[in-house]
Amino acid sequence: MSEEYKTKTLFASKTVWGGIIALLAGVAGIFGYSIQPEDQVAAIEVGTALASALGGGVAIYGRIKATKKISKK
Repeated sequence: MSEEYKTKTLFASKTVWGGIIALLAGVAGIFGYSIQPEDQVAAIEVGTALASALGGGVAIYGRIKATKKISKK
């Protein structure tokens, strides 16, 4: 497998989303809110899905706005 397929964007990482959600849950706890672990897992899934959708949208927008044709080489 080539090296380009072994990488992913920061926001495609469930580990990063897990860290963000855990951080937000900790901050929420400071203010008296409690976020259950199963809700944190659901938030991670939503976060990764939104990041994927946003990435796809940006890619399509970029291709539409591009000024150069794609090479067939």
